Amino acid sequence: MSTSAARSADDSTHQSEVARPSCSKRDPEILRERLERWLSAQLPVGTAAEVTHVHLPDANGMSSETILFDAVWSGERYPLVARVAPADSTMPVFPRYDLDNQFQVMTQVREHSSVPVPVVYWSETNPEPLGAPFFVMARVSGQVPPDVMPYNFGSWVTEATDAQRALLQHTSVEVLAKLHDIDRPWDRFDFLRLPDAGPTAAESLAAHIRQQREYYEWTTLSGPRSPLIERSFAWLEENRPDDSSPAVFCWGDARIGNIMYEDFRPVAVLDWEMATLGPRELDLGWMAYLHRFFEDIAEVAGLGGLPDFLRVDDIAATYEELTGHAPRNLEYYTVYAALRQATIMLRIQTRAIHFGQAVAPEDPDDMIMHRASLEAMLDGTYGEKLR
Repeated sequence: MSTSAARSADDSTHQSEVARPSCSKRDPEILRERLERWLSAQLPVGTAAEVTHVHLPDANGMSSETILFDAVWSGERYPLVARVAPADSTMPVFPRYDLDNQFQVMTQVREHSSVPVPVVYWSETNPEPLGAPFFVMARVSGQVPPDVMPYNFGSWVTEATDAQRALLQHTSVEVLAKLHDIDRPWDRFDFLRLPDAGPTAAESLAAHIRQQREYYEWTTLSGPRSPLIERSFAWLEENRPDDSSPAVFCWGDARIGNIMYEDFRPVAVLDWEMATLGPRELDLGWMAYLHRFFEDIAEVAGLGGLPDFLRVDDIAATYEELTGHAPRNLEYYTVYAALRQATIMLRIQTRAIHFGQAVAPEDPDDMIMHRASLEAMLDGTYGEKLR
């Protein structure tokens, strides 16, 4: 499951005036000392490391924690990022945070594709140095489409020309094309295989849905059940496509808010928590829906948004042009994306209620911000908004 999807859902919840749940706070000086001591132990014997400028972004605490810092050794300065698993006391959004898995994914993607992934240096599975497992990667400079306020409310994306946004859209879809083109994904990413999954798109999708249902059941251990989510699962089973094509490597959290851009071209692709093996359309549907999620918020707010950006048909046409593969069943995969987002939001609102920063509604489906959109999808009345 995704930290960034959680962040996106939480930020959008924040827009509707539901305060964020409490999160952990770390002392930057203590972190500096611990990072310096740990880093010195990773370097060759006799190499001293100095850590400075430790900074924790304001968005920390919802899922994986991000620590920005600079390090100097052997006369060279390195801008770095540590991604740290969340503490149990924060009531995490997801049941597991396998940061070493993310480290391995990023390593393989850098090695076997031209997708711009930051250099990853170390993975630390021992929780002792920082209180939880973490990995360290290079810090990259660039512009990220913001979640707060959502980029389609008014940002460098809305201020761009039509041609610049078209370039951003094309190069973002190109990232997916390059990832899906990584050869031998079933072997290279064998650690991403889900239980009882097979190597075809249909088999991997079935396993993915099973995993998603397990996540939903986990959320209900501390929160309510959702009739809408359960109706969505039933719809997915009734309409599940039979696709015998090979499963590909999927980014999983394929959205422009997880990409850094320079001159409207990707310079860093981030957030690999949801990486998986599955149908190509898993990524395409997620990219289209996560933009539509923000468009629905803009519509409620009375804003113009970016209705002609990242539309399903345009994404599909660009993808086919780049790969020769004509995407299929994208309506199905956008419904699946909306279901996944709904489950994340249910958990986030459960956390807000737990921390006393929200009141439980009589109808648990009201905890899902995009309830009306998901209902329209299931009723078959939402398609034109996507296309």
